[in-house]
Amino acid sequence: MSLRLRALPTLPRVVRPGCRELLCLLVITVTVSRGTSGVCPTACICATDIVSCTNKNLSKVPGNLFRLIKRLDLSYNRIGLLDSEWLPVSFVKLNTLIIRHNNITSISTDSFSTTPNLKCLDLSSNKLKTVKSAVFQELKVLEVLLLYNNHISYLDPSAFGGLPHLQKLYLSGNFLMQFPMDLYLGRFKLAELMFLDVSYNRISSLPMHHINLVPGKQLRGIYLHGNPFVCDCSLYSLLIFWYRRHFSSVMDFKNDYTCRLWSDTRHFHQVLLLQDSFLNCSDSIVNGSFRALGFIHEAQVGERLIVHCDSKTGNSNTDFMWVGPDNRVLEPEKEMKNFHVFPNGSLVIESPRFEDAGVYSCIAMNRQRLLNETVDVTINVSNFTMNRSHAHEAFNTAFTTLAACVASIVLVLLYLYLTPCPCKCKPKRQKHMLNQSSVQASILAPGPDSDAPADERKASAGKRVVFLEPLKDTAAGQNGKVRLFPSETVIAEGILKSSRVKSDSDSVNSVFSDTPFVAST
Repeated sequence: MSLRLRALPTLPRVVRPGCRELLCLLVITVTVSRGTSGVCPTACICATDIVSCTNKNLSKVPGNLFRLIKRLDLSYNRIGLLDSEWLPVSFVKLNTLIIRHNNITSISTDSFSTTPNLKCLDLSSNKLKTVKSAVFQELKVLEVLLLYNNHISYLDPSAFGGLPHLQKLYLSGNFLMQFPMDLYLGRFKLAELMFLDVSYNRISSLPMHHINLVPGKQLRGIYLHGNPFVCDCSLYSLLIFWYRRHFSSVMDFKNDYTCRLWSDTRHFHQVLLLQDSFLNCSDSIVNGSFRALGFIHEAQVGERLIVHCDSKTGNSNTDFMWVGPDNRVLEPEKEMKNFHVFPNGSLVIESPRFEDAGVYSCIAMNRQRLLNETVDVTINVSNFTMNRSHAHEAFNTAFTTLAACVASIVLVLLYLYLTPCPCKCKPKRQKHMLNQSSVQASILAPGPDSDAPADERKASAGKRVVFLEPLKDTAAGQNGKVRLFPSETVIAEGILKSSRVKSDSDSVNSVFSDTPFVAST
């Protein structure tokens, strides 16, 4: 390289600088330039755009760091508080910040306003107890956040709400007692979160009715091993489902998934979750979880069925194909009878048949990231019409029986309470018959003696005569006789003689004649 020097033109009334002035200008320029770029502090090691200040007993960040660095490591120091002024300058190109193994107890708002382009933040092995809301809201492009080995027992639902690109979150080795469901559902969910490590916390159960709503591409990245779970068939069915799908979160830590089986209120023993015949959990519970997660579908004969390919590779730049139970290849461009595959990976069976039941495998291949994944879906086919006819017949039988019972009860009630009663004619008839009886009694019974005392006349006024039909006996001498008792025969005329008057003789003879007496109606 050659350096050409040209003489400065001499202008009128302009003083030409000498050598001393040029040297002073050069020194000032170099000093300003070095101050703008920063220098490598004595407590740090610098390599172009990487600065490491580890294990130097620092309580604050050095102020003369190079502003254009991309990686800064401050681990194994004594930094205790992250506030809005903990970084002396703005690092606009910094993408990796490591502050692990310090004494950080709190993070305030605007702590990372000077590092807007961070993609990886390591805050592990500190003394954080809570993660408040909006402490990471300035990190719009953050992808990896490490918070493991802290003392975190509470996460604000909106703590990670401002991180739309977060893909990996490490929360293992803390004191969390509940699964952070807000990361997947709700207002502050993270759609790009594909890895969540909550192992070795204090989580005893999972919200099964909510975790079933998490997309499959996010489920495979949830690590739960090392938690003190309570033994439960629902939890077992979830983990065994992940195991059958070859999730690395379960396959790689199979022996670390245990649960507590309590013998009493004070004693328990650890039981491996992923073992055969766990707590005698039935297959129906396991298959029920598979259905809830969308990997067992029930189809009806003749009714259209749509099955989605739940893959983690995404739909953009992804090719899909299905392999049927008989090893038939189903592709979007290839039309087959009764089957159709859409470009987004959805499989359509226009008119399912019994022979279409089985295990279908969806193969997703992402050209951009060179990823591929296979998802197995079980399809069961049943005849709804047949089942409906049986159910209809059973319903008809039950309805007929119930209707007959109700009708019987109604008829009984009608018979007991609503039987027609001749209320008007019955009293008249009884009165008429009573009058007839009184007339006949007056014929047979003697009238009261006028000479008798009043008390006797009153007592005899209520007396009635009983008429008895004479027995028809062929034996001689029985005419006009009434047998009152089997062992005694009494003549009716003898009974009446003592009390009748002479004027009644003709009436008595007419009554006790051979002709039977018939009452008039």
